[in-house]
Amino acid sequence: MQLGKVVGNVVLNNKNETLSGVTLLLVQPISSAREPVGRVIVAADSVGAGVGEHVFFVRGKEASFPFAPVEVPTDAGIVGIVDRWDLG
Repeated sequence: MQLGKVVGNVVLNNKNETLSGVTLLLVQPISSAREPVGRVIVAADSVGAGVGEHVFFVRGKEASFPFAPVEVPTDAGIVGIVDRWDLG
């Protein structure tokens, strides 16, 4: 899992029917110090995250698991909303 911050929404007028009802969000991967790391990605949202929230996301085949039994064609998926984190 990786930390990220939701920075935007993706709106599609024409999409594959397996994406019907799936919200797509723009996520900026971040470090534990809340600094941007790499490029912004598009991720399928399985938890109802919104712009400005910190999230956990996964990449690869596991990104589609929260949508089972539907096989959503995604390689990045938001699987949790972070309430807070502390560095010791």
